[in-house]
Amino acid sequence: MSADSVRVVLVDDHVLVRSGLRVLLNQMAGIAVVGEASDGREAVERVQELKPDLVILDIQMPELNGLDALEQLRRAHPDVRLVVLSMYSNPETVQAALSRGADGYVVKAAAQEELEFAVRAALRGDIYLSPAVTRSALETERTSVGGTEQLTMRQREILQLVVEGNSTKGIARKLGLSIKTVEAHRSQLMSRLGIKNVPGLVRYAMRAGIIPGEE
Repeated sequence: MSADSVRVVLVDDHVLVRSGLRVLLNQMAGIAVVGEASDGREAVERVQELKPDLVILDIQMPELNGLDALEQLRRAHPDVRLVVLSMYSNPETVQAALSRGADGYVVKAAAQEELEFAVRAALRGDIYLSPAVTRSALETERTSVGGTEQLTMRQREILQLVVEGNSTKGIARKLGLSIKTVEAHRSQLMSRLGIKNVPGLVRYAMRAGIIPGEE
């Protein structure tokens, strides 16, 4: 790796996807993959550790989804370029990613050349959107937010962990919080959303793109 190479971290919960991306990116002039992460929480840790120039990340991941990881990364590392690589092309998800700080959005069905277009654009300080993405997303770039914006970042973390089947004790351990604090956040998020049970939270999380559901 050249000292002048752009340092990239890959974030996707599928090993084969990361392996393919690593090969593709390492073939690009001046680009070097220096690390990988399998979920949003690990991504935040790896970026803090490795200090990359660019992060390429999926949206739908366990523990901490890509949208919330985007927000945390943008706040903590304002100079790092962030490109989303996702199976979703609906305007709501694209707008949510842009509002949280994404510098590019590429759909996984795109030709491999598109990824390099997005990488080069992000490094120039431009925003790249796959042609498959609805162009109306540009009109609300960085101004519109997803449906979970009424929740705090901590509440969104707890929401995802709840709908993934984690117990209150397990959530407290993962986030380094007390059980009482987790219970309080859970109660507040359910109150804000007007949802009274876990199945309702699961349906909400599917609509918001936090966990897999109908696109």
